[in-house]
Amino acid sequence: NTFGHSEIKKGLLLLLAGGVHKTTADGIRLRGDINVCITGDPSTAKSQFLQYVHGFFETRAVYASGKASSAAGLTAAVQRDADTGEYCIEAGALMLADNGICCIDEFDKMDPTDQVAIHEAMEQQTISITKAGIQATLNARASILAAANPIYGRYDRTKTLKANVALSAPILSRFDLFFVVLDDCNPQADRRVAQHILNVHRSKWNSRDDAVNPPFTKEQMQRYIRFCRTVNPKITEESRRVLVDCYRKLRQGDTLGRSRSAYRITVRQLESMVRLSEAMARLHCDPHVQPHYVREAFRLLKTSIIQVETSDVDMEDDDDDANEDGAGGDAPEVDADETNDDQPARPGEYQPAEQPPQADDEPMEDEDSPEDQEKQAAKKAKKKKTKISYEEYEAIATAVATHLRSLETEVDDDVNERGDADTSPKDNRGVMKWGEIVEWYLEQMEQEIGDSLEILQDMKKKLNLVIRRLVNVDMILITIGQPPRNKREEPQTRLAVHPNYVVS
Repeated sequence: NTFGHSEIKKGLLLLLAGGVHKTTADGIRLRGDINVCITGDPSTAKSQFLQYVHGFFETRAVYASGKASSAAGLTAAVQRDADTGEYCIEAGALMLADNGICCIDEFDKMDPTDQVAIHEAMEQQTISITKAGIQATLNARASILAAANPIYGRYDRTKTLKANVALSAPILSRFDLFFVVLDDCNPQADRRVAQHILNVHRSKWNSRDDAVNPPFTKEQMQRYIRFCRTVNPKITEESRRVLVDCYRKLRQGDTLGRSRSAYRITVRQLESMVRLSEAMARLHCDPHVQPHYVREAFRLLKTSIIQVETSDVDMEDDDDDANEDGAGGDAPEVDADETNDDQPARPGEYQPAEQPPQADDEPMEDEDSPEDQEKQAAKKAKKKKTKISYEEYEAIATAVATHLRSLETEVDDDVNERGDADTSPKDNRGVMKWGEIVEWYLEQMEQEIGDSLEILQDMKKKLNLVIRRLVNVDMILITIGQPPRNKREEPQTRLAVHPNYVVS
């Protein structure tokens, strides 16, 4: 009776089918069960999904609430038997859900110490107990379906998943799929949801509606899932190449700040793609994992990795090309524009290159004159706004900062090898000229630029704007020596990374 959310329903169907359990030559078991976490805004049917899955496998599904559950209640506890007086093991939710599904609601409300207790059960699928003279390793081969609420009530798209949900990084990496349910205001979608809910409430009188009569009954779906789980598909050579290529794309998008995703891409995400591909093959009753199954698993994984929404970075360049050629006006005006990049000039304010009035008896007569206002208005109209995406801005900033910081490390290593600390002045450590940084970055991007002169000029312009913002606004880079008075002096300006800046 839940309307929409086709991607979440597809993920839950893959969770029911599961991947293939494997055992290596060393006897190490590789997990085949799929773990799914659903988080998002309130009133988005998160608990309804858990209730449905719990009712789907009545004998092999356990429902628990994170706030009311402890570490012992989820894993296992050692208790003294009332009749014999001996210690015995009492099974928890994960042990009772062996070869089934454990549904945990309010997962974020669990205490951090209780969350640590299920690390082993989520990856190794075992529970180790060493208490009261009992040492045992118990099976917990269960898929985990969890639901969590955001910290601030509603999901904030401008923050990462870790900043929205009170879950640790090890827990986040152990989930194969993350689904963020957002309550967006859409008149058409709201109308369809309202009609669906009313049809469900009127089901007693309207028995022919699709909301009450789905195309397959629950018994048919259970029989189909049981048969699917008997298929053990094999990964073909072509599918292996597609898996490697998809994993490489995920890792490339996660480096140099090109995408601020929900969590870092690790080898666990590669294993998640393998399990999702095998589950897709099981649903199609295919004995082989085909390449299009891998691509669909890759798409689902990319969908679950929620990208952080960031607005484009606006940069003002007033006749940037003309100033680079040496015909951009006198130096004080350019300097005033650059130092007040974020705050446009207002009539009546003095420019930094001028001196403020020293006393009330020495007013600046030309300060509020109409001629000055016209000049400032003309200069304001000259400014051009250049938009750079946040991902591109962050990529350039991280690459430049990392390169300059690596030069500091190389100089320190050379000094330590030679044994004389005075041969390399500290002022030259990690310092490069503005123009040298531009040339270095263009060499790194040579393959993307190719033979296009237009792309080269556009990349050079963007790079100068980003470096200018890093120096004047973000203070990530600092000037060594005299700062540039105009844009003609920028290529010879010596730059270094701010000592307090931490390169991520």
